[in-house]
Amino acid sequence: MPDDLIGKIEETRLADALGERYLAYALSTIMSRSLPDVRDGLKPVHRRLVYAMHQLRLDPAAGFKKCARIVGDVMGKYHPHGDASIYDAMVRLAQDFAARYPLVDGQGNFGNIDGDNAAAMRYTEARLTEVAKALLAGIDDDAVDFRPTYDGEESEPVVLPGGFPNLLANGAAGIAVGMATSIPPHNAGEVCAAAIHLIRHPDATTSDLLDHMPGPDFPTGGLLIEERASMIQAYETGRGGFRLRAKWEVERAKHGTWSIVITEIPYQVQKSRLIEQIAQLLEDKKLPLLGDIRDESAETVRLVLEPKTRIVEPDMLMATMFRATGLESRFPLNMNVLTADRTPRVLSLREVLRQWLDHRQIVLVRRSNHRLAAIERRLEILEGFLAVYLNLDEVIRIIRYEDEPKAELIRAFTLVDAQAEAILNMRLRALRKLEELEIRKEHKNLSKERKDLQTLLGSTTRQWDRIATELEDTRTKFGAGPLGARRTELGDAPTEIEVSNEAYVEREPITVILSDKGWIRAVKGHAIDPDAQKFKEGDRLRQLVPCETTDRLCLFATNGRAYTLRAADLPRGRGDGQPLRLLAEMTNEDDIAALFIWREATRHLVASNVGRGFVVKSEDLLAEKRTGKTVLNLKPGEEARLCIPAEGDHVAIIGENKKLLIFPLDQIPELTRGAGVMLQKYKDGTLGDIKVFRATDGLTWRLGEKTRTETDLRPWLGERAQTGRMPPNGFPKSGKFS
Repeated sequence: MPDDLIGKIEETRLADALGERYLAYALSTIMSRSLPDVRDGLKPVHRRLVYAMHQLRLDPAAGFKKCARIVGDVMGKYHPHGDASIYDAMVRLAQDFAARYPLVDGQGNFGNIDGDNAAAMRYTEARLTEVAKALLAGIDDDAVDFRPTYDGEESEPVVLPGGFPNLLANGAAGIAVGMATSIPPHNAGEVCAAAIHLIRHPDATTSDLLDHMPGPDFPTGGLLIEERASMIQAYETGRGGFRLRAKWEVERAKHGTWSIVITEIPYQVQKSRLIEQIAQLLEDKKLPLLGDIRDESAETVRLVLEPKTRIVEPDMLMATMFRATGLESRFPLNMNVLTADRTPRVLSLREVLRQWLDHRQIVLVRRSNHRLAAIERRLEILEGFLAVYLNLDEVIRIIRYEDEPKAELIRAFTLVDAQAEAILNMRLRALRKLEELEIRKEHKNLSKERKDLQTLLGSTTRQWDRIATELEDTRTKFGAGPLGARRTELGDAPTEIEVSNEAYVEREPITVILSDKGWIRAVKGHAIDPDAQKFKEGDRLRQLVPCETTDRLCLFATNGRAYTLRAADLPRGRGDGQPLRLLAEMTNEDDIAALFIWREATRHLVASNVGRGFVVKSEDLLAEKRTGKTVLNLKPGEEARLCIPAEGDHVAIIGENKKLLIFPLDQIPELTRGAGVMLQKYKDGTLGDIKVFRATDGLTWRLGEKTRTETDLRPWLGERAQTGRMPPNGFPKSGKFS
């Protein structure tokens, strides 16, 4: 400190002092820590890491070195911060699930997609990848400026030459004081294609560029479902976002069962935390359609989702999963970067590509000038050598006998100092004739290269043609093969799938057991042994109805009324159940005519014991009250005999008088309620049984364990309300079709 400043106190306002120091801190954070450079896409710590590894000669073909050695070099020479922050940055550059194109080739445990940390730096090793090598290409050819390091003992590059589109290809994320950046990864081949198009068409629009680079390409794959119009707006303004979903498929199994297998999850979603989130939502009953989740991942992601019931559609299940879990995420776009003049600014896609291409042109010109200067120096030396070969004896004499051979050579042959020095340093073996031929050949080749470089430097068009050729080579090298193939699938914006309330109802297979005396209960499953069921003394099994807990049952009683029962409300367990009269208001004189599963948009044929009936829609059988609803009007002494599905085109009816009549179904009217029409006329007895069938299939009936079929129905065909004829031979004596 100068002597005149010792002990000097300068008064200033606290607000001014704080503002000045805070601004200095903010600028330091923005410029030297958080925002990437648009030219090479790197933050200072990443740039210093790559350059330090280059200085250690850790090329892709070289051997690995301990990460602790690399971190030590970076910290000691270039980056005066903690080793943990440097190693964390290095680990991210090596993770193939974090970086689309890793800059570091790691050997050892560098973490995984579950979020596990990398091993300590003393256990892991690293070297550069071909991508990093492309970023560094030309750094030793005066392609970029260098500046002193923090201690002034070393020098470091201000920016890398950037032969690879790293900013867009690998993306960037960071937050500074009042500023943040978030750039998703892209496919390098597509970025190069867009850049080439911009070179050929400087006025290209964002839409034109997106024809070549259709959107982000995340290292973990997934399905990009953002609309194109939204992406165009995001890339034009530099701000926006992209919707990304997990990729899934349905695996079918036996007996109609299925499961969903998730093979790719959204970028930066940790698999272990995703599973924990789904498991917690499952425990909190916030995923009613999901039954279970299993992690069967090995080297690739494989999450298995089991539905609660197979009746749920896979699309419906995944719609609920996307809404509630991290299987769908939104990656923000905020292209806030340091421009070429080191100014933080939000750039559009076109501006990012333009500034990167301008940087590539500067690098090309600087490398060409550097090479041209080297060629000029070498040609100067070669011309001196050629002068030696033309006057070889004189040169030998001067070197042998003169006291100041260098000065004499310069005077005698009009040489410059560098030429004379090179001649004096020449070995004797270089004086052979063959060496002269090699020198002349080298002189010719370098002269041609000098001319080409001078032509290149004198033409902007040639420079852009050379840059386009370099981009095409980069596109070929990094845009093909497993590394370059697009991983994120491009999809259309999904249509909203409406999840009905019925989907949230738990469906469980059950069997309704009805006894002869009207006791009803339900047991789980459909594999029920009728002989194993127990009932009250004197009671026995009447009917088994396999159904599900979401079904509704229709009870048609002998009083002509229809009652609706919900399967989920029936008593469960091993007991006797409860009487039907507690669920439906029936008198002791009323019995059960039919019990079946109610189905929407079906028709049934109802009939009384006197042979009257009609067709009724299933909707007209629905009754929400315990009192039911009257369907078939009965006179005193009559009772409802049956209610069967009206599926067919003909009706076969047989009375207790053993007379069979067959007539078309359309002769029976469709009513909502009433007494019906006469189906068959009886002199003696009442209705025995009815069957609705298709005439083309023939009339079938059960006889013991066998099924008999009669196809020639002409003897029994007639009109409704006729008496009929005796049934064919082999018809059951019980007078029932089944």
